[in-house]
Amino acid sequence: MLQDFNYMEISLYYLVIINLITCGAFAWDKRLARRGARRIAEGTLLLYSFLGGSVGGLLGMYVFHHKTRHFKFKWGLPLILLLQAGLLFIIIRSR
Repeated sequence: MLQDFNYMEISLYYLVIINLITCGAFAWDKRLARRGARRIAEGTLLLYSFLGGSVGGLLGMYVFHHKTRHFKFKWGLPLILLLQAGLLFIIIRSR
């Protein structure tokens, strides 16, 4: 049964979902900011990015013009993406 388990396919689905969630969280936080409502914590947005949603975070940041002036996001998200790309490279090379 485990031989039928496709880790690459599941990983791809996970990455798509976490990036959609992250991008959506940036959009929702921007909406909340415009309304003056209680916001999503910056730590939560960064956590989603760290858990694999860095591309969605960057996309959400620039599409919705949200958090683009904050140092943590302007430099942190690209750094997270580079670290994730490096980790992916190491995993692929080790196979």
